[in-house]
Amino acid sequence: MFALPLTEDVELRPLEPWRAEEFLAHMERAREHITPWVSSSFAATDLPSARAVLQRYADKWASDSGGIWGLWWRGTLVGGVIFVSFDATTGVCEVGCWVEPAAQGRGMVAPAVRRIVDWAVRERGIQRVEWRTNADNTRSKALAQRLGLRLDGTLRQLRPGPHGRINLEVWSVLADEWLAAPGE
Repeated sequence: MFALPLTEDVELRPLEPWRAEEFLAHMERAREHITPWVSSSFAATDLPSARAVLQRYADKWASDSGGIWGLWWRGTLVGGVIFVSFDATTGVCEVGCWVEPAAQGRGMVAPAVRRIVDWAVRERGIQRVEWRTNADNTRSKALAQRLGLRLDGTLRQLRPGPHGRINLEVWSVLADEWLAAPGE
């Protein structure tokens, strides 16, 4: 197994199905915080659903269509980053992230997203990286901006949400823009 240090206290590791119990414990800590922003199928509520989420991403990784990695802060899973979708043939992927409240403001998410985006662009030839977020998610939009993504537009009232229909913003960065930007 590998662990990629991001800071002195944070590691990025594959989040595989055998970690379902740890993922479920993390979801219990994160649930209230992430529920407004993630799909209900992601926020596992029991061990079978935790295994199913991680297996779905393991299957995506095996078919070259997505992936998931966890963020461990001082040995505890506190969040992660994902390729929601990944298509090397068309050169387009969608990235995302989530964290529990204890992980907010600790400077771990941006470096993790940068790592997977950089890998996708440099190693796999991805030409367009997308970031899709609820228009009300100010933290997600701020992170997209910090990463150098640009707002492409808003899909208005795209789907039902907990408080009415949600507007979904689509942000992106193109490979040449990513490669030209100064790294952090």
